[in-house]
Amino acid sequence: MQLSLADILEARKAIAGEVVRTPLLPSRFMSEQSGQPFFLKMETMQPTGAFKLRGATNAALNAPEGTHTLTCCSTGNHGRGVAYAARQLGLKSVICMSALVPQTKLEGIRALGAETRIIGKSQDDALAECRKLGRSDGVFEISPFDDPYVIAGQGTIGLEILEDLPNLGTLLVPLSGGGLAAGVALAAKSINPAIHVVGLTMDRGAAMKASIDAGHPVEVQEVASLADSLGGGIGLDNRLSFAMCRDLLDEIVLVSEEEIYRAMQALYYEDSHVAEGACVVGIAACLAGKLSGLKGPVATIITGRNVDMTQFTRIMTGQDVQLDGYLVKGARYGA
Repeated sequence: MQLSLADILEARKAIAGEVVRTPLLPSRFMSEQSGQPFFLKMETMQPTGAFKLRGATNAALNAPEGTHTLTCCSTGNHGRGVAYAARQLGLKSVICMSALVPQTKLEGIRALGAETRIIGKSQDDALAECRKLGRSDGVFEISPFDDPYVIAGQGTIGLEILEDLPNLGTLLVPLSGGGLAAGVALAAKSINPAIHVVGLTMDRGAAMKASIDAGHPVEVQEVASLADSLGGGIGLDNRLSFAMCRDLLDEIVLVSEEEIYRAMQALYYEDSHVAEGACVVGIAACLAGKLSGLKGPVATIITGRNVDMTQFTRIMTGQDVQLDGYLVKGARYGA
């Protein structure tokens, strides 16, 4: 299936009233650091705390007749979006996740009335269970990224950014399975092909980057990360998001756990925002000097606020953070 700007415009009409049109806020600090006007698209203000509600709602509204249950695999935020959309539509939901999903995200999904299933230690394990459920009568599977309605729903973020900032020069998009990056890049490039779109992700277990480098979807080892929302594979049978990210992203930049740590601190201390590690990869790349010659104005998407507050407090107070066998050395902000 070939997606177009028309699909994104249709998604905007469908989800109006169900999701928030989030503000695009200027960041004085990041403008100074980047040398360009710098803006933050605040998807943390969605009812579920993350952008995933857009795509999940659009897909749920397009579920086949006779659907009584929505299911998905998720690293947390997509599951929350699906659970919320199911509750709004009077449907049941079953969310499949791996043991790497933080407890705070698990609890948030359960609070919306969803059944949760913890399967294995990777997104692929959770996906296998979800696919099994999706073969049952009346159960509709919503992919977290490789679904036309999900991609179109996430693309509405790009529409809003361009409406608020028509002269946008560079768009920094967190990159995982590619649903967000594909949708937003499609919207941006359709309106202005000259916009430079950068996908950003952590340097450990970057599935989309490895797949684009290989020329086809590949498996990667999933590991714990401060950017836990960006974990997981893209699926060896990927139909849409791989090709769209390959064709629409101008570059992909990787950031380290230490750079994510410092960017989380900067966003909190300089702009007073509580956000997940996945949100700050664009900020991390800027602060680390990995985005030379930025064309302004610049915008990045602050994708979600559903962070483990115990871990967040450790980062804000400059303490070490243990990620399974990987130690992120702490440092107080500004020290």
